[in-house]
Amino acid sequence: MTKIIYPKLSYLITGLCFKTQKELGRFCRERQYADHLEKLLKESKIKHQREYEIKKMNPESPKGNRIDFLIEKNKIIVELKAKRLFTIEDYDQLQRYLREANLQLGLIVNFGNIYLKPKRILDFLHN
Repeated sequence: MTKIIYPKLSYLITGLCFKTQKELGRFCRERQYADHLEKLLKESKIKHQREYEIKKMNPESPKGNRIDFLIEKNKIIVELKAKRLFTIEDYDQLQRYLREANLQLGLIVNFGNIYLKPKRILDFLHN
């Protein structure tokens, strides 16, 4: 049987993302979505760090790699986008962040698409 990683926490975050899109619509900038999501995370008392540099977690990581949100002290990475479609580079970026941070689960959320479809990205190479 496959174990789902952080099901309750990822469900809560996904719900906050849906609420963000419902309240802001789909034509805002990524920063506006991040500001609103951060407000909802605070209201929900979900511990998070915004624009967290991976180098703080892994000294060997290249400088400048910043995670949009690091949730509950090293549990989930949340990356936000505000564009028409995800690209393979978006998935690769999150996969690289997971590997460098030595974390298992990331959520990538694109607020620019007609329908919000948060994606769970796993690092299968995680120990």
